[in-house]
Amino acid sequence: MDKELTEMSIQERLLKLREQMKEKGIDVYIVPTADFHQTEYVGEYFKARKYITNFSGSAGTAVITLEEARLWVDGRYFIQAAKQLEGTTVEMMKMAEPGVPTIKEYLKTALKEGSVLGFDGRVVAMGDGVDYEKIVADKNGKIIYEYDLIAAIWEDRPAMSEEPAWILEQKYAGETTESKLARIREYMKDNDATVHVLTSLDDICWILNMRGNDIEFFPFVLSYAIITMDEMHLYINDAKLNAEMKEIFAKDCVVLHPYNDIYEDVKKIADGESVLVDPVRLNYALYSNLPDGVKKVEKRNPEILFKAIKNPVEIENIRQAQIKDSVAHVKFMKWVKENVGKMEITEMSAAEKLDEFRKEMGNFIQPSFEAISAYGEHAALMHYTSSPETNVRLKEGSVYLTDTGAGFYEGSTDITRTYALGEIPDIMKEHFTLTLMGNLGLANAKFLHGCGGVNLDIMARKPLWDRGLDYKCGTGHGVGYLLSIHEGPAGFGWQNRSGNAPTLEEGMILTDEPGIYIEGSHGIRLENELLVQKGEVNEYGQFMYLEAITYIPMDLDAVKVEMLPEETRIQLNDYHKTVYEKVSPYLNDEEKEWLKKYTRAI
Repeated sequence: MDKELTEMSIQERLLKLREQMKEKGIDVYIVPTADFHQTEYVGEYFKARKYITNFSGSAGTAVITLEEARLWVDGRYFIQAAKQLEGTTVEMMKMAEPGVPTIKEYLKTALKEGSVLGFDGRVVAMGDGVDYEKIVADKNGKIIYEYDLIAAIWEDRPAMSEEPAWILEQKYAGETTESKLARIREYMKDNDATVHVLTSLDDICWILNMRGNDIEFFPFVLSYAIITMDEMHLYINDAKLNAEMKEIFAKDCVVLHPYNDIYEDVKKIADGESVLVDPVRLNYALYSNLPDGVKKVEKRNPEILFKAIKNPVEIENIRQAQIKDSVAHVKFMKWVKENVGKMEITEMSAAEKLDEFRKEMGNFIQPSFEAISAYGEHAALMHYTSSPETNVRLKEGSVYLTDTGAGFYEGSTDITRTYALGEIPDIMKEHFTLTLMGNLGLANAKFLHGCGGVNLDIMARKPLWDRGLDYKCGTGHGVGYLLSIHEGPAGFGWQNRSGNAPTLEEGMILTDEPGIYIEGSHGIRLENELLVQKGEVNEYGQFMYLEAITYIPMDLDAVKVEMLPEETRIQLNDYHKTVYEKVSPYLNDEEKEWLKKYTRAI
């Protein structure tokens, strides 16, 4: 589409939205990046924020007044948002930057005495909605949450997904729905709750060992749930379920209801019941529909921690998935390095080639997220997506960054490597080496139980901070088992606002992905997945360590060996020895010889 037409269309959309706002008596309208379930990545039907701003990133919140429009984005998207908002009249707000107000701080000034704040209550989290209530109350105003104003102007809005659901077998899931519900009900008892209302898709799918295809790349099924002490009420389009699934659910006392009926059904919860609600993961409309006589127990959904700590079956499966993806990556790395400059390889064709290697490994379902396949200056965009308009050819003389993942039945992967294509500038080698030092520094952490990712993040950033460098994102996140690729509650990051405070527990799997991003030049990121393990116990307590379960060479062509501390050099050699041991049995003789070169001791 012509850029000028895109810009004009956004301005026209904003004009139409403001007409709707005036008609409903709304002064400020919020459009978050969310579906009705607070899912991180959303289906096409729910991309209202993209529709009204032109920004296509996976996170961001638009706030529109009758005079101006603003979009809050985090550091991953500063460069991308600046380009996509050009000419739209939407102003970018750089989250966490000095002098930039938060959305809630902005609302305190944007809302005047008696102002009306509007949003679709189904796409705003309960906790945010309650905070908005307080802000509006201070202005003697009110909230209107019943209207989806974007729907009124989005003429060709995509339909909601009707893809079928399927059951993840026990040999992959490792725990029955009956067992999971028993654990959840025990948690409810411990917290004096009699009812648990759920809108989060990953939690519901985990409980039921159910997967689907309602969001591209993410095997979720659009659904809600209400759990009592003897039944689980599932709100879903039952056309998604085959007869076998309905029979399985019936055995576990799962009662089926039409998808949207939950909004009326929560109004019928009896006075005196105690309802467990997660302020972050329950939507505001459902929260507002709970009767006044119901006690609200505000706690984090227990499913979050339950599914973050992988069971032994899941861990063994995930190890197999990692080996499969590592083998595919090694073959891909060899292919790229041997063919760049000899044949036409583009960002998009390279990503397709990697998935071809993955398919050869068996039990491949689909990519676990949209590929980041970025050459040269594109790699400086943390969440770059190549398109026919931006797709460039890979050439010698710069770096190529591939951040992709696979969904195997054995689990999900999330892996990043940056490769030197031919001889690259010295500064790129320096940045690669610093990133490598950060990756290995965190991967080799030994720590006492009780530490969270916020305690360990410095081990990845120190080589960068020592030189006045940094990256504007977290260092790592939890990974779900054929669920969310970004899974809470734990992660690595230096600020508590990043949600990295929860204790790292045995069985958690997190990514380790420091990077350096130089706008207009290059980007470096190296990402492995780490399994949290128990170490020794002594008079100081329970020690923990991290096991790297991704087995792909760190490109020695990009390493400045003289920069590596002796300890890091030993760590790299040990890692590469493991890579060869794990991957070589799946390679032919030529591939083994090639892998020996790229896992050689330095």
